[in-house]
Amino acid sequence: MCGIVGYIGDKEAFPILMDGLKKLEYRGYDSAGVALLNGKTEIFKKMGKVLELEDFMQSQHPAGKIGIGHTRWATHGEPNDVNAHPQESMGKIFSLVHNGIIENFQQLKEGLIAQGYRFTSETDTEVLVNLIEHCYNQGEEITAETAVQLALSKVTGAYGIAVICSRESDKLIVARNGSPLVIGLGSGEYFVASDSIPIAGLAQHVVYLNDQDMAVLQKDQFTLKNIKNIPVSLTVSALNIESGELDKGPFEHFMLKEIFEQPNTIEQTFKGRLNPEYQEIVLGGLMHVYPRIVNASRIVIIGCGTSWHAALIAEYLIEEYARIPVDVEYASEFRYRKPVLGENDVVFLISQSGETADTLAALRLAREHGVLTLGICNVVGSSLSRETDAGVFIHAGSEIGVASTKAFTAQVTVFVLIALKLARSKGTIQEDEYQTLVHELAEIPAKVNLILQKSEQIKVVALKYLDAINALYLGRGYLFPVALEGALKLKEISYIHAEGYAAGEMKHGPIALVDNNLPVIVIAPQDAWYEKIVSNIQEVKARKGNVIAIITEGDTGIKELLDDKIEIPETHPALAPLLAVIPLQLLAYHIAVLRGCHVDQPRNLAKSVTVE
Repeated sequence: MCGIVGYIGDKEAFPILMDGLKKLEYRGYDSAGVALLNGKTEIFKKMGKVLELEDFMQSQHPAGKIGIGHTRWATHGEPNDVNAHPQESMGKIFSLVHNGIIENFQQLKEGLIAQGYRFTSETDTEVLVNLIEHCYNQGEEITAETAVQLALSKVTGAYGIAVICSRESDKLIVARNGSPLVIGLGSGEYFVASDSIPIAGLAQHVVYLNDQDMAVLQKDQFTLKNIKNIPVSLTVSALNIESGELDKGPFEHFMLKEIFEQPNTIEQTFKGRLNPEYQEIVLGGLMHVYPRIVNASRIVIIGCGTSWHAALIAEYLIEEYARIPVDVEYASEFRYRKPVLGENDVVFLISQSGETADTLAALRLAREHGVLTLGICNVVGSSLSRETDAGVFIHAGSEIGVASTKAFTAQVTVFVLIALKLARSKGTIQEDEYQTLVHELAEIPAKVNLILQKSEQIKVVALKYLDAINALYLGRGYLFPVALEGALKLKEISYIHAEGYAAGEMKHGPIALVDNNLPVIVIAPQDAWYEKIVSNIQEVKARKGNVIAIITEGDTGIKELLDDKIEIPETHPALAPLLAVIPLQLLAYHIAVLRGCHVDQPRNLAKSVTVE
C-alpha cells in the first residue's frame, strides 16, 4: 500500500499526478513514482519524499496525457528505488501501481519464472504486472482489459490497481478488491485515487468502486464491470470536501490543526442531532433499524487502534445508561475467531476512514451470521458506510494527520448520543440525569476551547519529558480508555515507549517500572474514583516517580504530590473523556515536535491500514 493517483484526459498528467501524490503524503509512505504514457511509457520513481521525485522529474521534461502515480508503504521488499511503484512488466507492455497484498504471489512468480519471466524487484506487484502481460500474450484477440481480468481471476488477496498499456495508449484500467479506489468524473477527463482527497477541487462527482469492480477509462468514455466481465450499474455520488480542509492554515502541522478543530468537530457531530431545549436526540441514519437496537440482547463494538479506545468508552456508556451488555473486540482478532453471535445481537463497527481492512473483514464475518451491522464512520462513500445495514457519520471533516485526534472525540460524542437515546427509550435513566448530560454535552465545545488555550503551558511541561524512554498512563472508569489513547498518541508520534493501564492494575506489574526516570501521567479529575486515583499517585511518589496529572480546575488537594499538573474544566464523569484527552494529545504533540519527529507522517505508520 499506500496511495494511488491516475489521470486520463486532454491535460498534461504530470502536474495533476504530482499534486495528487502530495495530497496523499498524509497516508504515510517511503517512496514515490509515476508512469506517463506518451507514445511509449516512461517511469520515474525514487525512494524518499514526493518533492525529491518532483525535483528529479523536472529535468526529465515529463509529458503525457495519461498517467499513474503511487506513494508506497513497503510490504513486500524493503524501501528502495527498485521496489517503488510503478512496476513494469518484463516486455514493457504494462505498467501498474498497486495497493494491497497478493497472497499467492510466490506461487504465481514460480509459474512465471518457468515461462521465462525475470524479476528485478522483491515486490508482489511486479508479479501481478507480469501476470497481466503473460495473459495478454496468449492470443491476438486478448485486449489489455481482458488480460487484467484473466490475471485478477488467478489472484488471491487484496488489491487496488491502476494499469496502463503501451500498446493501447488510450486507456486507463483500474480495479479493486479489498483496497479502496474512487474515480472522479470530469469533462472529457477522469481522475483516479485511493481516496477522495486528491480529487477534491478537480471533480464534483465520483464513483466509488466495490470489491471485484473494474473500470476502463478513456478520455470520453467510462465502462464499469466486474472482473468476470459482467456490467455493473454506475452509482454517482457528490464529492463534498472543502478546500480548506486540505491545508494547514496557520498551524505548523495538520495534527495541531485537527486538535484545535475539536470544539467545532464535536459540535458538528451533535449539531442537528441534539436539541438541548427540547431534550431530543435524533439519529436519522439509525431510525429505520432503531427498534432492533433498543431491543438488542447484546451489543458488540469492533474497531482498531484509536477506534477501539472509543469503543471501550462506548461500552461504559451503553452499559451504565442503557443497561445493554456490551462486548468490545479488536477487529484483527474477531475476524479470525469463531465468535458467538445471536440473532438479537447488534454489531457496531468503528473506522475513521471506513476502509480499515481488519474492520471490513469483521463486518463481513458479522454479516455472515445475519446480525444487524452498524457503521460509525467519517468518510461518506467508504466501504464501511456502504456495506453496513445502517450507521452514523461523525462529521469530523478530513483528518490528514496520521495520529487520530478529532475523529476520536467525534466517535465518543456519537456514542454519548446513542447511549442516551437508548437509555431514554428503555427508561433506564432518570430524567434529571438525562437533562444534565444533554446540557453538559452542549457545553463541551466551549470547555475544550478553554483547554486548547493552555497549549503553551503544556509545551512547558513537554520540555521536561522529551528525553524520556518510557512513560506510564493511568486512569480509572471512563478515563481508563483515555489513558490507553494518551499512551498510543505518545508512541505513535514521539517514538517513546508508553503503556496505558487501569490504575487499579498498577500493583499487578507496572509499579515495578516506577523510578525517578519514569514519567507517570495520571488522569485524576474529581469524580467517583478520585480518592482511589490519589492513592495511586501516592504509590508512585513513594517510589520517586514523576507525576503529571490531569486534574479538575481549582483542585488544590493533591498539589503537593504532583510534579506537573494540567487543569481541565469540571464536567459530568461520562463526558470527561472528551476533555481529558485534549491535554494528552497536546502533550504528545509538543514532545514529538521538540524531539524533531515528523508528527503528520510518523515512521512506519499509514493513515488507513488497508492491508493486514
